[in-house]
Amino acid sequence: MDKRLIFNNNIDNYDIIRPTYPDELYNDILKYINITNNTNAVEIGIGTGQATRPFLDKNFHVTAVDIGEKLINSVREKFSSYSNFNAILGDFMTEFLPENNYDLIYSATAFHWLPDEKYLKVKKLLKSGGIIALFWNRPFVRNLDDITNVKNAKVYDRYYGVSDKAKQFSEEDTFKICSKLEESCFNDIKCEIYRRTRTLSTGEYIKLLNTYSDHCSLPKAVKVDFENDIIKALSKCGNEINIYDTIDLYLGKKY
Repeated sequence: MDKRLIFNNNIDNYDIIRPTYPDELYNDILKYINITNNTNAVEIGIGTGQATRPFLDKNFHVTAVDIGEKLINSVREKFSSYSNFNAILGDFMTEFLPENNYDLIYSATAFHWLPDEKYLKVKKLLKSGGIIALFWNRPFVRNLDDITNVKNAKVYDRYYGVSDKAKQFSEEDTFKICSKLEESCFNDIKCEIYRRTRTLSTGEYIKLLNTYSDHCSLPKAVKVDFENDIIKALSKCGNEINIYDTIDLYLGKKY
């Protein structure tokens, strides 16, 4: 099964527990582009619409593309009151969309699922002067000064081993995507980083884990044992965990 479809099977949980994005991010996108009354936008991988409403509320005409049928049906219902919203069930890489037609194409924590040709397809779809906006939320739960993170990490290491997630996302890590935008001949490239801390109860944290593809892909028995061990570990530090988010934004123009 295409791992992207994992999100299609846990819509209610995903919608409740996955975080939205900070107002500063949207403000920076809006400052970067020239807003008109007829701004046409495409959202790649809408999920349950965590990044959609701010653009709809600015009267952008948003066309969302996602491969999850349940996700598409969900956002059609969620944004049914907006006449400036359209949702397409399909794969962005193969779905027909008119070229040189869009003022903005954006993707929120989804663009990494697509092959490298995605940059060229975005460029073909954008008008001259059109904007690409890519952003991710990258949670970090290995702050060794935080006891909730230390307890959580010990469980993670038993099941997954230590990975690059042991390092918090930094300015250095932004170079790869900026380079891809440059290679694809986007101009005026800008990058911004935002940080925040969330505190979740153990129950909320388990729900959050169940929206991650690597967690959902675990064999059922292993998944149950892992979650029980997380619950036991966090019971020793107040039944909660602090999550240190880095949100990274990338902007570029087609000329």
